[in-house]
Amino acid sequence: MRVDLFDFELPPERIALRPARPRDAARLLLVPGEGAMRDLTVRDLPGLLRAGDVLVFNDTRVIPAQLEGRKGQAKIGATLHKRMDLRRWQAFVRNAKRLREGDTIDFGAGVQALAETRHEDGSWTLAFLGDEPVELLLERAGHMPLPPYIAGKRPTDAQDSSDYQTMFAARNGAVAAPTAALHFTPELMAALGDAGVATETLTLHVGAGTFLPVKAGDTADHRMHAEWGAIDAATAARLNAARAAGGRVIAVGTTSLRLLESATDPDGTIRPFSGDTAIFITPGYRFKAVDGLMTNFHLPRSTLFMLVSALMGLDRMQDAYAHAIAQGYRFYSYGDSSLLLPR
Repeated sequence: MRVDLFDFELPPERIALRPARPRDAARLLLVPGEGAMRDLTVRDLPGLLRAGDVLVFNDTRVIPAQLEGRKGQAKIGATLHKRMDLRRWQAFVRNAKRLREGDTIDFGAGVQALAETRHEDGSWTLAFLGDEPVELLLERAGHMPLPPYIAGKRPTDAQDSSDYQTMFAARNGAVAAPTAALHFTPELMAALGDAGVATETLTLHVGAGTFLPVKAGDTADHRMHAEWGAIDAATAARLNAARAAGGRVIAVGTTSLRLLESATDPDGTIRPFSGDTAIFITPGYRFKAVDGLMTNFHLPRSTLFMLVSALMGLDRMQDAYAHAIAQGYRFYSYGDSSLLLPR
């Protein structure tokens, strides 16, 4: 499909620079497959779901994956994208034209990395030097990798260390938050439990590729970056049992949805999964695992707007986004949410 079909105009003031407080006070746009949309809040979620439904969260934890350093006198910026082994990360590098294979980048605080290999897409393999675990090195020299549409408007600060982390964050490895889950609080989780809504977790370590624009003119020419994820056997079994009993599987965030769809057989059976996925969902895709999606509002011409258009229909999502813009909804990572329930 033509990428320009997924374009829309977003006023810059609609981009949220801070989250709602408390988190579950954010607005929620209910978008059914047909009929009227409803303007609600995230706190209304328990009344929109049914007993036996299952919300599936991503328990990845964002690491301080943004680094600023030097190679000689040249400033070098690096955003870690995907872990390759204990000491090596694939990274997007700023000012990469100043790098050669074998160069050492000094990130300060005693943290150095070897620019080991340049990849075809322009990213680099960085090998961190020394014996200390890379996680400790990043805690010393790195900072929270806010999306460029926020970081370009204000500096990252200490508040972002907690704001840009979900209450489910348990497994280190993401360089972007699964932002739909940022809206959840212990109080909301208790209300969902009282309503008979079950919850499950999986892991997808979100990479920096989620922020990359689609530069191709046609979706068929766009290549997704791979991300690592896992669903254990017990979780897969409970999800299959819930669906067999008539419950709906509602993914919280596009990351949860993408991993669920990657782990599901054509007949709808969710399998245990551990490995990379580069699934790219566009209109025409037949969903196998999910019956709905809770998600924030996405960038125009992005793979994520393509995904929600695949779930609900392009015309329906263009109408929903036009409604959200007109009604003053806040967009992107720190913005408001939507609940998409296809027919």
